[in-house]
Parts: sequence; C-alpha cells; structure tokens
Amino acid sequence: MADPYTTLGVSRTASEKDIKSAYRTLAKELHPDRNKGNPNATERFSEATRAYDLLSDKAKRAQYDRGEIDMEGNPTHPFAGGGGGFGARGQNRGQGGFRPQDFQGAGAEDVDLSDLFEGLFGGGRTASAGFGGGARRGPQAPPRKGADIGYRLRVPFVDAAALKDQRITLSDGKTIDLKLPEGVESGTQMRLKGKGEQGPGGVGDGLVTIEIDRHHVFRRDGDDVRFDLPITLDEAVNGGKVRVPTVDGPVMMTIKPGTDSGTVLRLKGRGFSRKAGGRGDQLVTLQIQLPDDLAALTERLEGWKDDSDPRAKLGV
Repeated sequence: MADPYTTLGVSRTASEKDIKSAYRTLAKELHPDRNKGNPNATERFSEATRAYDLLSDKAKRAQYDRGEIDMEGNPTHPFAGGGGGFGARGQNRGQGGFRPQDFQGAGAEDVDLSDLFEGLFGGGRTASAGFGGGARRGPQAPPRKGADIGYRLRVPFVDAAALKDQRITLSDGKTIDLKLPEGVESGTQMRLKGKGEQGPGGVGDGLVTIEIDRHHVFRRDGDDVRFDLPITLDEAVNGGKVRVPTVDGPVMMTIKPGTDSGTVLRLKGRGFSRKAGGRGDQLVTLQIQLPDDLAALTERLEGWKDDSDPRAKLGV
C-alpha cells in the first residue's frame, strides 16, 4: 500500500474531518457495488479503506507519524530496544522484548463507517482490512427486502376530479379501495406498504402509477376544468337559466341577456383538488348555436339588418 496520506489525497496535517471527507468521496467513487467487474477499482477501494483505518485511529496514526509502524500497521523495528535479545522466551516489555500481540490493535478503536454508506449502497456495507492483527469487518448489510411490485391504475376523469376511491386488484388476487391524494394527476405515484414481494429482510411495497382518462367534453387546465356549453340564440339574446354538467353533477347557471358567444362563466370549486387544499373552478365557455332549420329565423329577420361592425376592434 502507498503512503496512507497519499492514498486518501490529504496532507499530513489533515484533520479527522478532512480524512473522513476524503474517504467518503473515494468510497462513493470506488465502492464495489458501483464498479462490478472492475478489479482495479476494488483494489483501490481496499487500499483507501486500509488507509482510513490507519489514519482514523489516533494512536496508530501517531505511531505511523513517529515511524514506529509501517503503512500496514506492522512495527518498523520489532526487535529494537535494550537488553535481553530476541531469543529469551517470556521476556516482558519492561525488559525490551517483543510480543506480536502487543501490537495487535494497540490503542485502536473499532471505527463505525456505516454513516459513510448509509443511503448509498442499500444499508451501509463496509469491509475494511484491519492493521497489525488480521481483518476487521465493518457493519454487515441488513437482509434485503423483497422487490417492489408496480401497478398502473386508470382513473376516470370525473373520479379523479372528485377524488372518488378506486378499487385495485393486487398480484395476490386481493382487492383494496385506494384513496386518491390531493392534487392527483397522471403520473402520480402512490406507495402501498407491504404489498410487494417477500424477501429475507421483509416484504417490499406496491407502487401504483395513476393515469387519468380523457373526457369527451371536459378538459383539464391545471386545477381548473374547462367546458364548452352550446346555447341557443334566444338564450343569448333574452338570457335565462340553463342546466350545466359538472364533474360533481349538473347545476343550474344563469345567462344574462345579450351574452356574446365566447363568454366564459366561472363555477367556483368545481375543478380538481389542489395539493395545498381546496379545489379549482369549472370555466364554462358559451357558444351560440343556430337552429338546424333556419327558415323560421330567416322569416322573423326578413327586412332587418344588423348595421353594427363586430370586427371594428380588429382593425380590418
């Protein structure tokens, strides 16, 4: 292994925070889960992990900086020291002897690296090589949950606007009534906890993707619903009350005398629900429709001519 400082790309005066940050960056880049089939990345990840194990241990880092241990955590001069020589059995450290176990984990603490991988690799797996005394393994990955199961649910336009409960059949044959969320739209996803496949770590979830059907007369405009309402010439000239369909059922609406075609009337709270609460409106565009048989109308208008210029404002 190269110099641990060089391996992590930090200076010898780097703080614990700097060392941890450098290792975090390398771990994200080199972790085997992201580099399957790349032995070079796997080796570099292992070297970075060993370097972090050494430098994150205050006692071992100090020993390394003083030259007492090498990059692998082994003593640089195992038989140095006064008196006794290396042939005496039972020599204690006070007499200058060396026992390998004296260096196994000397001053070391197990370093919990799970926070480096939490949320990155599905449970914080690490496999770090220990120094001066065999391998030390970090926290093991928890058993995986079962796979999620995806569903597509087609919802009628009117049901989506009124947030009517929808019945859905799951993969196990069971049916449940699904409550639509505020602000639902095509592409909205709903998560059904524990409705996925069984796994060693528990049951996965069901993921329901909503698709709202088109309507033959209504159109969605954000949280509003638009609708073109045909009216007779008589209703436009003389006014009156007309029956208007909405997503919540028909209502009566008043038309003022002399209403032009293209006039937009607003029915409050007859649109789609909003995520922040409340509902949009229904916007009704009036369209004057002449009768199929114009004979009677022509007879009534005989000798009358409209001298107004409805295109004057257009500049033509």
